[in-house]
Amino acid sequence: MALKKLKILAASDLHGDSRLTKKLALRAEKEGVDLVVLCGDLTGFGESKNLIKPFKDKNQKVLLLPGNWDSFATTDFLAQLYGVTNIHGYGAVYQGVGFFGAGSASTAIGPRSGISEKELFDTLEKAHKGLKGIEKKVMLTHMHPSKGISESVGFRGSDSIHKAVLKFKPDLLLHGHIHETFGTEDFIGKTKVINVGRDGVILEI
Repeated sequence: MALKKLKILAASDLHGDSRLTKKLALRAEKEGVDLVVLCGDLTGFGESKNLIKPFKDKNQKVLLLPGNWDSFATTDFLAQLYGVTNIHGYGAVYQGVGFFGAGSASTAIGPRSGISEKELFDTLEKAHKGLKGIEKKVMLTHMHPSKGISESVGFRGSDSIHKAVLKFKPDLLLHGHIHETFGTEDFIGKTKVINVGRDGVILEI
């Protein structure tokens, strides 16, 4: 008997839009999603006070990480307030699928936070260490990797993220950050790379 696949809804760059999170939470409920993943830039332009609440009101499990518009402290605060998981620098396993991540961006386009390329790679390496023995893996970042589609619009990607994909070989890399390429898919080796964007994508792993 085949094991049930893990169904996730992944989105990014909400920028404080609580109306969007209500829409995403309804979609996750309708589609019977097991896990919601938010790839950074949670805050920025709108009111972030009730941003995660729509997901918690529907008892949905949430993984999130900071973008370059989110301070690390704000992301920790949101995670603690709503009882969800900030995956920045950590690994977590859901139904046999391992998730590990690093947020922010080394070329920050925003006022909140930045991270060096070295720190970005070190954070991903630290996060991956918690997934020993896990075969299916999903890497979560806010920033896009170098040498991919999202660089085509003129924004330099991260060499550290590209290097981490080659080293850790996740099945998927989910990211956001570059609005012009939301929804695009690419590959680094055998790893599928998806810019999940504001509208989000539903995936079965």
